[in-house]
Amino acid sequence: MTQTRENESAGNEIRIVRTFDAPRERVFREWIEPESVAAWFAPDGYEVTASETEPHPGGKWKVHFVSTKKGNGYTEFGEYIEVHAPEKLVFSLTQRADDGSSGPRTVVRVHLADMGLRTEMTFVQTGFTSASQRNGNAEGWGECFGKLERQLAAKT
Repeated sequence: MTQTRENESAGNEIRIVRTFDAPRERVFREWIEPESVAAWFAPDGYEVTASETEPHPGGKWKVHFVSTKKGNGYTEFGEYIEVHAPEKLVFSLTQRADDGSSGPRTVVRVHLADMGLRTEMTFVQTGFTSASQRNGNAEGWGECFGKLERQLAAKT
């Protein structure tokens, strides 16, 4: 069972700490393997249609997802800044809507703490230009991490 210990959104930062019932190496792979990312990297009501990753410093990543009801889509993309398997990922993230509108360039830091058969994930995203952007993203990440939990459970 996944536990959420902390979920804070303050200033221009989102901070979420969750514990997953899976070893750290497996949780790390869910963040870097394109087919794994495609299974969870979109909020509820959206489906990933493309996922690309080059998990090394300077490597690019991109995920495209569409609404299953409205059909509107988004592409999130960026560059890996740090990749320290299986404990740490740092990457930039920008979201662009299919209509051409774009959000700010943010930075995501994911730290995975080894707890034996469990993993504590500390997720921090910074760089938002408004509270509404930050809050919308925090809600979306919560939904994504629920999907990640189910993805990990399905592989048990």
